[in-house]
Amino acid sequence: MSAVSGSRISGLGGYRPRRTVTNEEIAERAPVTVEWIETRTGIHTRGHAGDGESIVDMGEHASRAALRDAGVTPDEIDLVILATQTMLRPIPSGAPELAARLGCTGAGAYDLNAACAGLTYGIAVASDAVRLGNARHVLVVGSERLTDWTTPDISDVYALLADGAGAVVVSSSDRLDIGPAVWGSAGEHREALWVPEDGEHIAMKGRQVFKWTLDHMPTAARRACAMAGVELSDVAWLVLHQANRRIIDAIATELKFEPDQVARDVVDSGNTSTASIPLALCRLREEGRVRPGDRALFLGFGAGLTYAGQVVTLY
Repeated sequence: MSAVSGSRISGLGGYRPRRTVTNEEIAERAPVTVEWIETRTGIHTRGHAGDGESIVDMGEHASRAALRDAGVTPDEIDLVILATQTMLRPIPSGAPELAARLGCTGAGAYDLNAACAGLTYGIAVASDAVRLGNARHVLVVGSERLTDWTTPDISDVYALLADGAGAVVVSSSDRLDIGPAVWGSAGEHREALWVPEDGEHIAMKGRQVFKWTLDHMPTAARRACAMAGVELSDVAWLVLHQANRRIIDAIATELKFEPDQVARDVVDSGNTSTASIPLALCRLREEGRVRPGDRALFLGFGAGLTYAGQVVTLY
């Protein structure tokens, strides 16, 4: 293949688990109230995967939708990146199985774990791959079963995290519709959001995560715009990792986005980690709110602590 000058997102798909869990159900199992959940997280409902819905299963549903949307056949995919942090086994990774199920014969495949920033890291890698001519089309999938790693005993995490999958197809283009990545990490805060070595469940220092996010993500958002050569005022949509509504609203206010320019899928889907940005974008499309040519600012952030983002022109 010869190198090309640009990259774009050509397809989008999502999958939400069949089971919807309300705040009332959460409050029955964990020592929190419905009022506490809604005030602290802004979440009303979330999806919990059933016994027959694995990370690869959900990723397959989202991937097939993204391939259909892109008009790309599985054998045209040269690389499959599965962004996830919730695989129960270290090997084998899930991406080769996903590629095989889809019929992406001979495609490269690997898992990427950058926590809730995994999807935006994956888009950055995929964009570079098609721009350098290493791939024609790359499938980037975020799929999580976070509920495998939660317990009602850690109620603030249990009320927040959910399951689901989202996928995008990144393709070569004669235009640069995916801006340069802005990314970074703060490993000194690794124990703010983690699974302790002697534990089986995610633990979180909520105030520390909230403060770090508000201290650093507005700056990262401005850097992403600067690297893409646009102003914040040129961006039509703020599509953040759907951590919780308080964080989303605080960042949106700091960046001076109007309420109707901000994705808030977290209200109905909960925090789905790597799946949250494509699922939020799916909802905006389903509601008929986005148009081809709109610029969106993607920004993922989470455990590590780590973050990544880019400005993307929508198709």
